[in-house]
Amino acid sequence: MTFLEDEIFSQPRSWQTAIDHVAAGAYAGALPGPGERVAVIGCGSSLNVARAYARLREDAGHGLTDAYPASELVTTRPYDRMVFISRTGTTSEVLAALRGAPAGVATTSITADRDAPLARETSHAVPLDFASERSVVSSQFITAAIVVARAHLGEDLTALPAAAAAALARPLPAGLADRDEFTFLGAGWAAFVADEAALKLREASRSWAESYPALEFRHGPISVSDASTVVWGIGAIPPSLADDSARTGALVIADGGDPLVALTGAQRLAVALAARKGINPDHPRALSRSVILA
Repeated sequence: MTFLEDEIFSQPRSWQTAIDHVAAGAYAGALPGPGERVAVIGCGSSLNVARAYARLREDAGHGLTDAYPASELVTTRPYDRMVFISRTGTTSEVLAALRGAPAGVATTSITADRDAPLARETSHAVPLDFASERSVVSSQFITAAIVVARAHLGEDLTALPAAAAAALARPLPAGLADRDEFTFLGAGWAAFVADEAALKLREASRSWAESYPALEFRHGPISVSDASTVVWGIGAIPPSLADDSARTGALVIADGGDPLVALTGAQRLAVALAARKGINPDHPRALSRSVILA
């Protein structure tokens, strides 16, 4: 078993730990409170977490929340807190964004390494060392961070780890890894989980994968779908959209379950595609665990 596979199948345990930590108040004061104006910053998969968290927080009525790639942070807007996300806590662009943050703004880091520069340099830290990873391709850190965000915003996630464990125990749909093109669709915060699903396929298996807000798919992208395509709804998508996608000849997956549970299936698909191509998903081409610039 690869590191990535082990980390994918460890997610129900790490999600339960995340839920328990939030319930015990482990991150009290570290994560933004209601009414704070917040910017959330990350790169790659962590940017997908930032965007999902921003949408979740605004949908929950907790206040204005913007998400930025670390290299594109706008510092002229007034924020009460900036949240910086990096699995390793060493990503160059994230550290540069932190070091360029306006004086007087509270800063929070979310990282798997409590001793990393990012954790040391922010005023508050949310260490997710229970979701640390050895693979270059991130899985459980990303989902655990979203679980922490959802639990902190007050969502009842009691049933989520068991739902993930049940999904991970089931085989992937027959013939899924035999397709060549993969499109992930999601609505609301799940649109950013769809982005993460597509990124996993590109990173781990060098597959052609894309993602869209669900209802944007009919505005052009659906035209490339055919019998070689999988269209995968991350979370709920309209039945009419699933029907339109099926008429292209695509294999459609639309079970309407929790977006994070669906993401575990996409992660497994990435591993299956890598195996079919003879690729080691723990060592993706041209990538490293952390982007550290000279």
